[in-house]
Amino acid sequence: MRVAARRWLVGAAARPPGWLGRAAAFAQEAGRPHLPACGRRGLCLPLGCADCGAAPGRSDEPLVRYRKAPEPAPRQQPVQPAALKMGTAGKVIKCKAAIAWEANKPVSVEEVEVAPPKAREVRVKIVATGICRTDDHVLKGSLPNINYPVIPGHEGAGIVESIGEGVTCVKPGDKVIPLCLPQCGECSSCLNPDTNCCLKTHLYESQNLMPDNTSRFTCKGQRIYHFLWISTFSEYTVMPDSAIAKIDDDAPLDKVCLFGCGFSTGYGAAINTAKVKPGSTCAVFGLGGVGLSVVMGCKSAGAARIIGIDINKNKFVKAKELGATECIDPQDLKKPVQEVLVEMTDHGVDYSFEVIGRVDTMTAALESCHMGSGTCVMVGTPPAGSRISFDPMLLFTGRTWKGSFIGGWKTKDSIPKLVSGYMEKKFNPDVLITHTLPFEKISEGFELLCSGKSIRSILLF
Repeated sequence: MRVAARRWLVGAAARPPGWLGRAAAFAQEAGRPHLPACGRRGLCLPLGCADCGAAPGRSDEPLVRYRKAPEPAPRQQPVQPAALKMGTAGKVIKCKAAIAWEANKPVSVEEVEVAPPKAREVRVKIVATGICRTDDHVLKGSLPNINYPVIPGHEGAGIVESIGEGVTCVKPGDKVIPLCLPQCGECSSCLNPDTNCCLKTHLYESQNLMPDNTSRFTCKGQRIYHFLWISTFSEYTVMPDSAIAKIDDDAPLDKVCLFGCGFSTGYGAAINTAKVKPGSTCAVFGLGGVGLSVVMGCKSAGAARIIGIDINKNKFVKAKELGATECIDPQDLKKPVQEVLVEMTDHGVDYSFEVIGRVDTMTAALESCHMGSGTCVMVGTPPAGSRISFDPMLLFTGRTWKGSFIGGWKTKDSIPKLVSGYMEKKFNPDVLITHTLPFEKISEGFELLCSGKSIRSILLF
């Protein structure tokens, strides 16, 4: 039994009855009493000993093949972030964060204290975060209802460090994407299949503090405000469980962080909001990270003609690589760009997208649409307090003007599916990443953004 437990046998059908005894007898009849180095008398069969390599016996005996059982594979231990191994759950964590102390000032990298999550909250170790134009709006004070000092950042990916009481959607060690647009699952918007604008959004209900009206951030004894609840410009951050989505365990966090805002917003504006049809004509105003994602969405939907508009010609090559059929710089034109687009497309484009956030380009995008059937989608974030004045006849004839918020995705449901699609190579937002920087160089990342030298800069902690 001891030997049987150590070996497994192959070719049982070829074994005659009493094969073990016959093999031993055969060895004795051949004048070869068998006591090999392994010390197991009578167990070295005609093919030789599997333990010591002793020579085989006569080849005319029915062959009996056997070998050692394979060693069991070592048990794989789940990979855990360093924070979990250090036992930080339930404790205050000190880490790096970028703070905007006041509007119109650059961010400052500071050491902050991050309190543990309370009930229905999650603390996340951010691994990678992108720099979005909306973050620049925070620095410039042009985003509404922001309190300072604040930790910006809303396009990140990381690993759950700890969870508060009542959290069931994630667990420590999960890879996640924080959601700048929550999905509470309870409000009238979440229960309506036709909208993704959860009423917990900052545009309806302030997200400068956690739901209990307190902050989890302090620096130098001072309370620091959250941004959109998620503040991904902090190495550790806390958010409600309605503002987080678990993603594929194999997803590369330095790439899929783009699904937190940029790629999802642009791609979804074309796919979900405009519902671009095959063979249609599209115009995209603004060829930054979100605008190029719109281009990718239009191409995916089968648009026949995609016209990119930007005053930075350096973006034209990338735009054409991603699907733009032509690009124009309004500064080179002798008449307004919307008039040129109408002439180029025989009465206007089927779909236009404003991805800049300027009121003048918003009206230009609307005017560039076909007067009877065109759809204009507003994607860029307008400055706080801005107002639009336009001729209502532009809509009276049949144009549609609509907004797109984070691409129309119900975030908690859809972002994990988008990441899975990325893992299946259905689309490739990696091409939007032009710079990868250590977190300490965040100011350099903003300089690249404002100078037009980057599409997306990713900061790594």
